[in-house]
Amino acid sequence: MTWTSAAQTVDGIAEREFSVSSPATGAPVPGVYRSSADPGAAEPDRLVLLGHGGTTDKRVEYLVHVARLLAERGIASMAIDGPGHGERATTEFTGRPEEFAEAWNGGGGTDGVVADWSAALDFVESQHGAQPTGWWGLSMGTMMGLPVAASDDRIRLAVLGLMGAWGPNGADLERLAPEVSCPIRFLVQWDDEVVPRDTCLDLFGLLGSTKKTLHANPGAHSAVPAFEVTASVDYLAHHLR
Repeated sequence: MTWTSAAQTVDGIAEREFSVSSPATGAPVPGVYRSSADPGAAEPDRLVLLGHGGTTDKRVEYLVHVARLLAERGIASMAIDGPGHGERATTEFTGRPEEFAEAWNGGGGTDGVVADWSAALDFVESQHGAQPTGWWGLSMGTMMGLPVAASDDRIRLAVLGLMGAWGPNGADLERLAPEVSCPIRFLVQWDDEVVPRDTCLDLFGLLGSTKKTLHANPGAHSAVPAFEVTASVDYLAHHLR
């Protein structure tokens, strides 16, 4: 576990790269820690883990946008590349349905993903101290985030969505959803052409949280309204405090 770059300002936000060793495969898991670039800003007092979507990575534009919104509210964020994505990719995604499952399973599956995130959070806490921590991740970000929220009690609340008990780890999501007890804000796109809407609604129903809200909007999988993203960040900022 080590920092792999000095702190620098990228797209108006301070970031520093790190790497941890995957407990499942032993391979490097690259990550990035982000916070406010304002020299007058106070030290972050909360942390949010950001899970990227399928075929993207820790630097995808919308995730950087969320990190910037968090930094404006005094919250640090951390993201890692999921199995077979970003710097961990071994092949380029060409659209074959089996490619995504191969990438997921090649990184140790759901158990491997949970172990990777746990190791990354351990590292960040060793450097910055333990802080109230939440999760933000849609689509594949929920494939990763729901199991993490179910197994790691450091996750106090989460923004999830655009995913159902479906896909490479659908059975795991169905099994683990009742074990999620932290508050959840769950986003659904009503006209989702990637993940069947009914599976998203079913997964929301399975969540064991007694405090959970469903936020549904018309539109395709990737057309989550900007106001919904901003509101989800405000939700994390308010409740983590």
